[in-house]
Amino acid sequence: MPMYHPSGARRVGDLKFDVGGGGQVLDLETAVKDGILGGGGGLVCGGVAAEKLDLKKMIEELESIEIPSVFICPISLEPMQDPVTLCTGQTYERSNILKWFSLGHYTCPTTMQELWDDSVTPNKTLHQLIHSWFSQKYSAMKKRSEDVQGRALEILETLKKVKGQARVQALKELRQVVTAHSSAKNSVVDNGGTALISSLLGPFTSHAVGSEAIGTLVHLDLSTESKNSLMQPAKISLMVDMLNEGSIETKINCTKLIDVLMEGKDLESEIASSLSLVVGLLRLIRDKRHSKGVLPGLSLLKTICSHESVRSSVVSVGTVPQLVELLPSLHHECLELALHILEVLSTVEEGREALRCCAKTIPSVVGLLMKVSETCTQLALSILWAVCKLAPEECASVAVEAGLAAKLLLVIQSGCNPTLKQRAAELLKLCSLNYTTTSFISKCKLTRTIQ
Repeated sequence: MPMYHPSGARRVGDLKFDVGGGGQVLDLETAVKDGILGGGGGLVCGGVAAEKLDLKKMIEELESIEIPSVFICPISLEPMQDPVTLCTGQTYERSNILKWFSLGHYTCPTTMQELWDDSVTPNKTLHQLIHSWFSQKYSAMKKRSEDVQGRALEILETLKKVKGQARVQALKELRQVVTAHSSAKNSVVDNGGTALISSLLGPFTSHAVGSEAIGTLVHLDLSTESKNSLMQPAKISLMVDMLNEGSIETKINCTKLIDVLMEGKDLESEIASSLSLVVGLLRLIRDKRHSKGVLPGLSLLKTICSHESVRSSVVSVGTVPQLVELLPSLHHECLELALHILEVLSTVEEGREALRCCAKTIPSVVGLLMKVSETCTQLALSILWAVCKLAPEECASVAVEAGLAAKLLLVIQSGCNPTLKQRAAELLKLCSLNYTTTSFISKCKLTRTIQ
């Protein structure tokens, strides 16, 4: 059971609290009167306005703010909504202390004193203070939210009138506002902001304007109509250009936006087959100075490769050896994406040939078996099967030298799903075709007979 031990004094029996900062100890009456816990300006306790606000809702919406320790239940470490005090003077959330009692404990959780009286007394003063403090914070948050929404609408009006550097500045401020405030984001969408920003993108749009516009759009919830508007060839061409030539932030935003636009759409050559787009993504993925571009880059490349008609084109720009080169340095999520892309590309002849010709394919992929996750093992087995099936004599010996046989036996003996075990057994059989049983066991340095 978690315990909360505040650093300062807390004596509910005498109604005195250390609120931190200057080390000043206050009683509740003074705190309420002077508004110290409420952040200044006094608190309205028991007022009609405060009572209209639901405490639970306020706590949920204000979860990210720092809450005075006297409001926290020592058991749950959550703000109290129905504080009650024990005979020891310690205060807890009613439901938490009653659960403590139901578990057979008849002690005070904080002091571990035995209770001479198991009754609980509602701490109305503390409840009033908690409600008032949250009411004030909640009202201030709502006021800020309204101010932000108003500013977002002002910027939209400004964008209709200005050009040049003034337009860039307006877009930059709008991007900052929607990135920081979800209420502003909703306000922009509800008031036609998406269509307005989208209209600023075209063949003659400067990269400065395009960068800020796309940086804003990527944070908005786009409707089907908005997506269709952004799918216009001139707009896509601008995004691809900026993906290849913009700053790292612009490249990532373009990548994310194109990925959103392609999601769930059956596209043919318009976007998916753009070699310039694939080349830009590979540059982003391989940029060692900026690792944050790897995940969105691989995500979009996976989406592109889901279109069968463009896989050969993706292979033609050197995607396979570049991804194989990256495999050892990728973390879990990115590694699964990269293996998925290679596995998909192995379904076309050009992809299999590119995997076979890359000297690092087999050693790198073998090293991932039974190492990261079952999904990675499954994808790795599929890639190895495609390569070894293409050139069994050449690739099987390389795979055996890389330690494939021992890894396959681990898969077969593990708790993996039956399909995975079957594929491992088939691959093991394929690798052993050019050896006698004795020589295969010796070559693989195995200590048990392979049946």
